[in-house]
Amino acid sequence: MREGWHNRCSALQRWQTAPMKGAGVGDFGAFEPGTDLSGYARELIRMHDAVIAGGRSPLRPRPLVARSWSRVLAAGLVPDQPRARSMLAVDDVERRRRESSLTAVIEDLTQALSDLTDTASQLMLVVADAEGVILWRHGSARVRHRADTLGFREGARWTEDAVGTNAIGTALAEANPVQLFSGEHFEQFQHPWFCTAAPIHDPRTGTLLGIVDISGPALALHPAVTSLVRTGVRLAEAQLWRHHETRLDRLRSAAGPALAGLSGPALVVDDNGWVAQAVGVGATHRVAVPGPDRPITVPGLGPCTAEQLADGWLIRPDSGSRLTRLELDLSGPPTLRALGGESAWCCALSARHAEILLLLHLHGRQGMTVGRLSEALFGDPDHAVAVRAEISRLRRTLGSVVASRPYRIAESASLTVTFGSVERLADCDFVRHSAGPGLRKLCR
Repeated sequence: MREGWHNRCSALQRWQTAPMKGAGVGDFGAFEPGTDLSGYARELIRMHDAVIAGGRSPLRPRPLVARSWSRVLAAGLVPDQPRARSMLAVDDVERRRRESSLTAVIEDLTQALSDLTDTASQLMLVVADAEGVILWRHGSARVRHRADTLGFREGARWTEDAVGTNAIGTALAEANPVQLFSGEHFEQFQHPWFCTAAPIHDPRTGTLLGIVDISGPALALHPAVTSLVRTGVRLAEAQLWRHHETRLDRLRSAAGPALAGLSGPALVVDDNGWVAQAVGVGATHRVAVPGPDRPITVPGLGPCTAEQLADGWLIRPDSGSRLTRLELDLSGPPTLRALGGESAWCCALSARHAEILLLLHLHGRQGMTVGRLSEALFGDPDHAVAVRAEISRLRRTLGSVVASRPYRIAESASLTVTFGSVERLADCDFVRHSAGPGLRKLCR
């Protein structure tokens, strides 16, 4: 027995990344179009029995399957002795449904795939949460009854450690779409089935929300099922994004009174930092997640504080004296990094904006008039309009970091410059290739 355990573990470890030979078409689709499903199912079952017993098989498990079987064996599962299915109470299932973001899209999802799961079909749509607990099923009474015999029903947890290799649990473990056919399941009890599953994520945050799965009797599997599962995921995530946009619209309307009395720049954002409205600051899509005691730095506003609204946050520049620390990195493409409170941001700069910041840094608190900036950037004082336009664009990114009359780095900011491994600023590539004659002269 010890030798058999060693043999199967060694073989599975080799096959986890080995090139495929004869079984499947990659880690998602379980078979090639035109495959004799009945014959292939028999081959997979023989392979399963041989590999799990530590013997030899002319057919290898796909790397995905080998990885899963290794995890399941390590968890102590036995293929011919399925674990008892522990079922959540109905109240617990209902609570999970209410708390799940997928509740908002489950109706659209079932309608979109209704042709697959109607009363004449042998296929079943299953949606599980991020913990692998089945929350919804949609299919004919006949196929749902067959699934019941597997414990494949609402309230059951279908993770690998609970029921072995299966599309829902393996998709969770691999964080990728999965299709399993017949003998690729670890439990022999599941060999008469196929299952195809893919993770679904919150498009706002990237958080895993759950799994969309289409399952049914093995010989009912069609090559198009993988595409249909992907389509279902795309549909659900698109619907979630539309719901997100609707919530931003409501937040924008609700924030109207709060914005009406403000004279300075501000942002209205939701709890995830998505911007519903921007006033007096260049458009941005998302900022750091706000909080009542969490100062953040916002491009275009600098250090900010957040005030809670009904369904979001009002973000305004901090009126306190906290210093904004900036680093202008010229060792490669110009980049500006800023730290403020607990959040940090980094943005790429155009060469012209980097030149302006560098010039203002080199002139210290005395600053530069628009004429002197024009001479440094263009070689003459006649480009005042262009200079003012560039400063305006720069302020939309950095907010109050650049002060006026004369132009200078504001007292509320501290700017340092890094320029790579060279010893002198004048020797860094950015300065040597600068289009500003005054900058090259100043750095000699």
